Amino acid sequence: MEGERIWVYKNFQIKEGLKPGSTHLQYFFVVSEGDEQKCNYCVWVEDEALSRFAPSEKFEEIVSSQRKDWHKWVQGKIDQGDFRDLVLKLEKTGQKEINLHEIKGKLKFE
Repeated sequence: MEGERIWVYKNFQIKEGLKPGSTHLQYFFVVSEGDEQKCNYCVWVEDEALSRFAPSEKFEEIVSSQRKDWHKWVQGKIDQGDFRDLVLKLEKTGQKEINLHEIKGKLKFE
């Protein structure tokens, strides 16, 4: 992952970063407990929604401005015990959660 960061929440280690080489903003969180990977979470900002978060539409600026909110989303999922592979898809008019396996063809962790 590009610009990978690692942090800890409760007993979980979270690695986060941009999907390398992606032309879309796909920001991954890989959640592990010890040596066991629990799940992948992804924030996917649709191209039409980029300007909602930064007029420049630069991925790094958007990540920097939204990281705290995305961390809260990840922490909330962990608190709920929700370890499904999930995408938080941010659209021009709102947001929705989607099971990652439903869109594997378009989006995958690398």
